[in-house]
Amino acid sequence: MRTQVGIIGAGPAGLLLGQLLAAAGIDAVVLENRSRAYVEARIRAGVLEQGTVDLLRDAGVGDRLAREGLRHDGIHLQWPGERHRLDFPELTGRAVWIYGQTEVVKDLIAARLAADLPLHFEARDTAVRDADSAGTAAPAVTFTDAAGRPQRLDCDVVVGADGFHGISRAALPTGPARTWERTYPYAWLGVLADVPPSTDELIYAWHPRGFALHSMRSPTVSRFYLQVDPAEDIAAWSDDRIWGELSTRLALDGWTLRTGPVLEKSVLPMRSFVSAPMRSGRLFLAGDAAHIVPPTGAKGLNLAAADVALLSDALVDLLGKGDARGVDSYSERALRRVWRSTHFSWWMTSMLHTAGDDPFDHELQLSQLRYTASSRAAAASLAENYVGLPLAR
Repeated sequence: MRTQVGIIGAGPAGLLLGQLLAAAGIDAVVLENRSRAYVEARIRAGVLEQGTVDLLRDAGVGDRLAREGLRHDGIHLQWPGERHRLDFPELTGRAVWIYGQTEVVKDLIAARLAADLPLHFEARDTAVRDADSAGTAAPAVTFTDAAGRPQRLDCDVVVGADGFHGISRAALPTGPARTWERTYPYAWLGVLADVPPSTDELIYAWHPRGFALHSMRSPTVSRFYLQVDPAEDIAAWSDDRIWGELSTRLALDGWTLRTGPVLEKSVLPMRSFVSAPMRSGRLFLAGDAAHIVPPTGAKGLNLAAADVALLSDALVDLLGKGDARGVDSYSERALRRVWRSTHFSWWMTSMLHTAGDDPFDHELQLSQLRYTASSRAAAASLAENYVGLPLAR
């Protein structure tokens, strides 16, 4: 097979890149090692920045989002006895949307298949060949297709959008020049429940027993998170225990938490990770293949979309016009936003999660929360980062 861009990974980064390239007349083939059913069932992020929503609309996959997505104009910060709302449009002129990453992926897959664009699921033993740093050889991706046949995909460039555990980062011809990582001493117990949300907008709650988040996926399905130990045994969390702990950590006079059947629960570890550079030779990285952030700041999917916005324009210039300036500056420009989002995610995580019973630490966190809720400047800083800085294109 032959294409201009070989994309490894059919998550939101790889699929959105393929969609944007197709709109610009650039050929791409997307390879994914999992099945379509698996990819479309993965429960991930649910908060979309304004820039991500605009990018999806520009890519022609925003119709269902417009019908079913929930616009949110703020969030609630809470600590025992108090709940304060931050008004995003008033502070920044922008908003966010609640629309699950699963739904974004479904929309992108449907659009790609409807346009009869190549998308290969269950591609095994994937490897990048000849993506040398000098750019003197045409790169290729070899893989075994779903029928068990060996395949070779010759490309002009290869994009690794296959996540933290994928093969692309290790395939950089020069290897990652440097990595940074922080593993947090807590995890999230994520809960999907068949119950209407008990709140109009997300609640981020600090509590001495640990952080809690009330989110949602639709007007009838709610999403919750509880701070737990990374080694927590999910079997130890019955539905009754989950609802009891959520009721305690989210408690507020005059407000009631709705409960209902738990559809899914899992323990999610938390880490920050950045790998640089994000390009070597004819191999480029995008999304979780290059960086991971803890979910507290709602940045993971949005950061992947920001990478793709930069990279799609750069590849169109390279392959359509022979202009390499965009690809040559891609890594540096993308990493500026990566580090801003990494800092914001770390800051939100540090402010809201308890790391022990030290009363000094607790008072520092409460002081920061009170300041953020009472100072327009502090609230505007949180809001600006949460709704997302404008996409650089």
